[in-house]
Amino acid sequence: MSDGKTTGEPSPEATETLLSHLVELRDRILRMFLAILVVFLALFPFANQIYTFLAKPLMAHLPEGTSMIAIEVAAPFLIPFKLVLLLAVVLTIPYILYQFWAFIAPGLYKHEKRLAGPLVLSSTLLFYLGMAFAYFVVFPLIFAFFTATAPEGVAVMTDISRYLDFVIMLFIAFGIAFEVPIATILLVSMGATTPEKLARKRPYVIVGTFVIGMVLTPPDIISQTLLALPMWVLFEIGLQLSRMMERRKAAERAAQEAADDGGSDDDGPRGGGPGGGGSGPRPKGGPGGQTPRPGGGASGAGPAAGAAASGAATAGATTAKASETGFRPLSPEEMDAELDRLEEEERTRTEERASRKAQAGSATEDKSASPPTEETRTPGNG
Repeated sequence: MSDGKTTGEPSPEATETLLSHLVELRDRILRMFLAILVVFLALFPFANQIYTFLAKPLMAHLPEGTSMIAIEVAAPFLIPFKLVLLLAVVLTIPYILYQFWAFIAPGLYKHEKRLAGPLVLSSTLLFYLGMAFAYFVVFPLIFAFFTATAPEGVAVMTDISRYLDFVIMLFIAFGIAFEVPIATILLVSMGATTPEKLARKRPYVIVGTFVIGMVLTPPDIISQTLLALPMWVLFEIGLQLSRMMERRKAAERAAQEAADDGGSDDDGPRGGGPGGGGSGPRPKGGPGGQTPRPGGGASGAGPAAGAAASGAATAGATTAKASETGFRPLSPEEMDAELDRLEEEERTRTEERASRKAQAGSATEDKSASPPTEETRTPGNG
C-alpha cells in the first residue's frame, strides 16, 4: 500500500513542464524549417543565375574556348538545387539563431543574456564576412594560380558538382576561421585563460593558424597564407577586445565595492542609541543608570553584561569588516574558532551564575549563624 511517500516516478507538474518545453521546441524547429522553405522557394527560380554568379571567379580565369562541364545526367538540375538550398540555410541563420535564443533565454541569468546577445550577432556577421572574404579575395587568387599552372595540352574544364563542393568547403573554413575573436572572448569570459597568458602564447597561435590553413584549404601556399593571416589578425583583435572587457569588469567591481563601502558607512542609527556607532554620552553602570555592585542583585550581572558586550563588539567588528570587504563565507578554521568562542562565553556565564548562587547561599548561612545582640538577650535578675 502507498503511504504517501515519494516514489521514483516524476510528479505531474514536472511531466507537464517537460511536455510544454518539448512542444515549444517542436514549434520553434517548425518555424526554422518554414523560414528555410520560404527563402528556398523565393530563390529557386533564380538557381541557374545564382550558380553562374558563384562560378564567376573560376570562369574569369578559364582558358579561352573552355567552360565548366557536368559529367552526371542530373547534375544540371541537382547542383543548382543544392546550391539554393544551402544558400537558404545561410541566409536564415539570423532567424534560426533567434529561435534558439528565444528557447533558451528564460533559463539564463541576466549577465549571460547580456553577453550572449552581442556574441550571437557578432558571430553571425563574422561568418558572413569570412564567406565574403573567401569569394572576393581568395577565389580570384587561387583560381588564377590553379589555371596558370596547368600542364601543356591540359584543358581546364571543372565539373560543376566538384566545383560546388570545393567552394562550400572554403566558405565553411573561412567562416569558422573568422570566429576567432568570439572564441578568444569566450575563453577569457569563462575564466579558462587570461589576455596576458594568450599574449605570451602568441608564437604558438601563429604556428597554429598556418597549420589550420594547411588542413582546411587546398594544398597550396596561397590559400594557406590567405587563411592563416586573417586568423592571426582576428586573434589580435579578439585579444584587445578581451582586455577591454576585463578592464570594464574591473571598473564595475571597483564601483560596486565603493558603493558597498559607502552604504556600510551609513548603516545603523547615529549617536549612542542601540546599534549606533556614535560617541555620545552614556550613563555609568548598567541599564537604568544603576551602578554595578559586586555580589549580585539587579545590577550584579556586570560580568555577564561585559561578556555579552564583548561578544556584541566582536560581532560588530566582524560585520564592519564584512561590509568593507564584501560577503565571504567562513573557512572551516574560522568556523571552529567562532564556535570555540561561543562555547567559552557560555561557560563563563555559567560559572558566573554558579558563583553568584554560592555567594548568596554563603551570605544566608552567615546571617543565620550569627550570635544574638545585646538587645535580643533576656534581662537577668541583677
